[in-house]
Amino acid sequence: MTKQLACVTGLPRAGSTLLCQLLSHHPDIFCDGHSSPLLPTLLGMRQHISDSQFMKAQMDVDYETSYQRIHNMNTGLIDGWFAHAGQTCLVDKNRGWLNQFDLIQALKPGTKMLVCIRNPEQIYGSIESRHQKSLLLDFPDKLANLSAYDRADKLFASQGVVGEPMNSIAALQEFHPDSQKDIYFVVFEQLMAQPVKVMSEIYSWLGLNHFEIDPAQLTCHAHESDSYYNFKYLHKTHSSIQPPKPHQIPTRIRNSIREGYQWFYQNFYPGLIDDKS
Repeated sequence: MTKQLACVTGLPRAGSTLLCQLLSHHPDIFCDGHSSPLLPTLLGMRQHISDSQFMKAQMDVDYETSYQRIHNMNTGLIDGWFAHAGQTCLVDKNRGWLNQFDLIQALKPGTKMLVCIRNPEQIYGSIESRHQKSLLLDFPDKLANLSAYDRADKLFASQGVVGEPMNSIAALQEFHPDSQKDIYFVVFEQLMAQPVKVMSEIYSWLGLNHFEIDPAQLTCHAHESDSYYNFKYLHKTHSSIQPPKPHQIPTRIRNSIREGYQWFYQNFYPGLIDDKS
C-alpha cells in the first residue's frame, strides 16, 4: 500500500502545533504532533557518509552502486521510522524541512509540505508577550538582556529564529515554482477564523476522504519539551480553538518588519502592508 508522507514546517508561533493536533483527528493520518528527530538523523547520516573515507573509497570503485545503497539506506530509515503506523498518511513535523524540500523529494517523490505562516509582526508580538511572562529566564540564543528593538533585530536577522525561516520560505517559492502543487501554505489567521473549511481543504489536498473536525471538541496531546526553549516558545494544545487577541507592538518595530518583508505581505497578506494604522 502506497503511503503519503507530509512534512509540517514553517514559521515559529504560526500554528504548527495546532495544525498537527487537527491533522491527527483524521482517522487516516498518523501525526503525534511532536517535533521529530527524523530529519536531524537524516542530515547527520549524510554528514557522516560525506566524511567517511571508507565509504568514499567504495564510491571510487563503483559510484552508482554505492550511491544507490546510500539512497536505499535513507529511504529505509524513513520507512522504518513510520513502520508502526497503519494509517495511509504519515506526518513528520520539523521546522528544518523548510530547507530540505529537495532532499525529501529525492528520497520520497511526491512528499507534501505544509508550511505554517503568520503575520510576522504578530509572531514578534507573540514571542515578546511570552518573554514578558518569563523574564527570569533567558532565550536559548541569549536575547533577554537586549532592548526590545535589538531583540526584534536579532529575531528577524538572517540567522534569527524568525528571519531564517522567512528567508527559507522566499527560497522555497523562488526555486521551486513547478513544485507548488506539493506545497500548501497554512495561513494562521485563516486557520483560526475558519478551521473546518481550512482543514477540509487540507485533507482533500492530501488525497484523503472528507472529514470534518469539531473545533469545540478537540483531543489534547502531551506537549513536547518546552524546557528545550527555556519556556519561550510553548507547545500546548487545547480542547477548543481560541483565536488569540492581536498583539500591540511598537510602531518602529512594526514598520521595520513590514519594510523588510514586503514580498511576504504581498504574497500572503495583500493590502495589509498599506494599512498605516
